[in-house]
Amino acid sequence: MIDERLFEQFRYIGRDIFDAGLTSSHGGNMSVRVGDRIIIKRRGAQFRRLKIEDFVETKLYEKDSGVARASTELIVHREIYLRTSALAVIHCHPRTAIALSLSRDEIIPIDNEGSYLLRKIPVVSVEFASGSREMAETIAEALQGYKIIMQRGHGCFSIGETLEDAYQWVSALEEVSDIILRHQLLGEPLIEYRKHSDSYSKW
Repeated sequence: MIDERLFEQFRYIGRDIFDAGLTSSHGGNMSVRVGDRIIIKRRGAQFRRLKIEDFVETKLYEKDSGVARASTELIVHREIYLRTSALAVIHCHPRTAIALSLSRDEIIPIDNEGSYLLRKIPVVSVEFASGSREMAETIAEALQGYKIIMQRGHGCFSIGETLEDAYQWVSALEEVSDIILRHQLLGEPLIEYRKHSDSYSKW
C-alpha cells in the first residue's frame, strides 16, 4: 500500500490529465521513483478514477512480483530512471501533439510561452512500441537532453522532480501543438518576433 499523500498526488494529476483531454480513459501511465523502488499505475486503471489499489510498487533494479500488475510500459519507466535524474514520469496521448508527430521530427513552439518552457520537443520513432526494449532505450536516451519527448504516433513521455513538474510539460506540449495547428489552419505567414529563432531547431 502506497503512502496516502503520494496517492493524493497521483489522483489529482490523473484527474487533471484526463480532464484536460490529454489521454483517453485508460491510456497512458505515470510513476514516481522512491529510492530503489518505483511506484507506477497498474495496467487498465482509469486516469480519472484512480484508487489507491491502482498503484503497484516494484523494484527499480530487478523484477519482483509487482511486475505482473504494473503498466506494460514499466520497462520504459525503469530505463528512464536508470539513465536520467528523473523522480517522476508521465506518459500520455495528447491528440494534437500526436498528429504533429506523424509528419515531423521535432515540434518547435511558435508561441512565446512554449518557446520559453520547452524550446524544442524531439520526435523519436521505434518499430516495436508499447513496452519493448527498443522503446525503453530510445526514449530514455532522448530524455537525457530534454524534459519531454514525443514517440511518433504514440504519445509523450515527460520527466521531472515531481509529478506536477512532469504534468506541466505535458500540458505545455499540447498547448504548443494546438497553437501550431491553429496557425496552420489560418494559412497566414508567420511574423517572427523572437531573436535567433533559427537556433531553436539546433538546440
